[in-house]
Amino acid sequence: MARLERLRVYPVKGLDGIELEATDVLAGGTLASDREFALFDADGEVLNGKRTDRVHDLRTDYDAKTDALEVEAPDGEVARFDLEMECDRAADWFGDFFDEDLTLERDRELGYVDRREMGPSVISTATLETVAGWFEDEGMTVEGARRRLRANVEIGGVEPFWEDRFVGEGAPAFEIDGVRFEGVTPCGRCVVPQRDPETGEPIDEFRQRFVRKREETFPDWADADAFDHYYTVMLISRVLEADRGEALRVGDSVSVVET
Repeated sequence: MARLERLRVYPVKGLDGIELEATDVLAGGTLASDREFALFDADGEVLNGKRTDRVHDLRTDYDAKTDALEVEAPDGEVARFDLEMECDRAADWFGDFFDEDLTLERDRELGYVDRREMGPSVISTATLETVAGWFEDEGMTVEGARRRLRANVEIGGVEPFWEDRFVGEGAPAFEIDGVRFEGVTPCGRCVVPQRDPETGEPIDEFRQRFVRKREETFPDWADADAFDHYYTVMLISRVLEADRGEALRVGDSVSVVET
């Protein structure tokens, strides 16, 4: 049976995610605590994994109930911040690490997601297993694929690339325990998935192999016209306004709804 297998949010954009048993859909359509914080340079540009592979040198953890952020540097130094009170101190620490003049900004209403007019990212467990299998010889695990692709919502009990069916002309929607999601666009990928999330080391010719495998395994039931290219995996969705404010919980049932 299709079910909500995992929920993962990324409290500080570009840094590690945390797994949740439950979270709310915000009024803006994103998930609570997802990309709630972001580092910006003096020109107002965001600092993330697309910009620097040094983000992979840091391990972070965040407690959404207490606003406590813990950061471990490569030398083993551990810094702790109360982000309700200490955003400036945290920004100074990150500025020293990245050697940039940084501010740490917070958006409780929407978060600093890339596509601010859209909603949660969605992938199936079977998709992650398939992608990890393409790079098994390079040591990619399913958890490694999770950390590379950085989805919010993971659906279990379905086939690989299940999420591809929700884009294109006449595409259905799906519901997680009555909360309705509609597909907006497939997610074209950047440089981040080719890098080991622990070390930042890239897999040689990652994109070329990914594109070849994606084309070979592209589902017959997906609408190819909805995809600009094959360097694409994961769905960017939108939660209906009427369902925003509702909670999602791991284990909730998932059903496809014809539009």
